[in-house]
Amino acid sequence: QVQLVESGGGLVQAGGSLRLSCAASGRSFSTYVKGWFRQAPGKEREFVAAISLSGARSYYGDPVKGRFTISTDNAKNTAYLQMNSLKPEDTAVYYCAVTRYQSRSTKDWDYWGQGTQVTVSS
Repeated sequence: QVQLVESGGGLVQAGGSLRLSCAASGRSFSTYVKGWFRQAPGKEREFVAAISLSGARSYYGDPVKGRFTISTDNAKNTAYLQMNSLKPEDTAVYYCAVTRYQSRSTKDWDYWGQGTQVTVSS
């Protein structure tokens, strides 16, 4: 079992930045691929970013490429999502998750956090 708790969400103006954190407890965090997803009202949950076990490789959804950066600190059992140049369309609940194998499909991820709200005003 892995327990994940997100933090760092909030209200920000367009063009601003936020940094989300995902703190993990339970089984070895370093043995999982870490990822972030988001879900806006009335929409399906979508892939945002993922990072490999070692942190050497990262993957991004097209809407966030060049603006968001995923990172991980395995010693602290924490993953991060730095979000810059935020747009109103980034408004959503953001979830962190872990999986054994990189995938952009929600069904392939094993454990999820409860989510943190990000609201970007225009």
